[in-house]
Amino acid sequence: MNSEELLALLSAVGHAQRLRVIGELADGRLYVSELARRLEMSRPLLYMHLDRLEKAGLVVGRLELSEDGKALKYFELAPFELKLNVATVLAALQEDRSGATPEETGDAGDAVEPPSAKGPNDPRGTRT
Repeated sequence: MNSEELLALLSAVGHAQRLRVIGELADGRLYVSELARRLEMSRPLLYMHLDRLEKAGLVVGRLELSEDGKALKYFELAPFELKLNVATVLAALQEDRSGATPEETGDAGDAVEPPSAKGPNDPRGTRT
């Protein structure tokens, strides 16, 4: 994860309405009209929030046809774990400098986990 992706993630969860969307979807998938009713929000505004959450990888939308042929857009939570610490920020900045994605380097899980040999306040060896 680079700094742009980290900022998109933080921005996505850094809004009260988007946290409410996540809360409603925690019990399972919902179609947009039902989600809008539950949140007492207009569908255009809801779509804006869902778009931010989807771009950050926190929700997934799927278009499905109902029995009567109507198109319904369903959203559900994507599995995620949000962990923010100094190591996460430093890894994102390092990713910016290297230009390689974690998938390319094979270090997909290392971007969010701090090195186990160092304590959380140990400044040695984490900066270049």
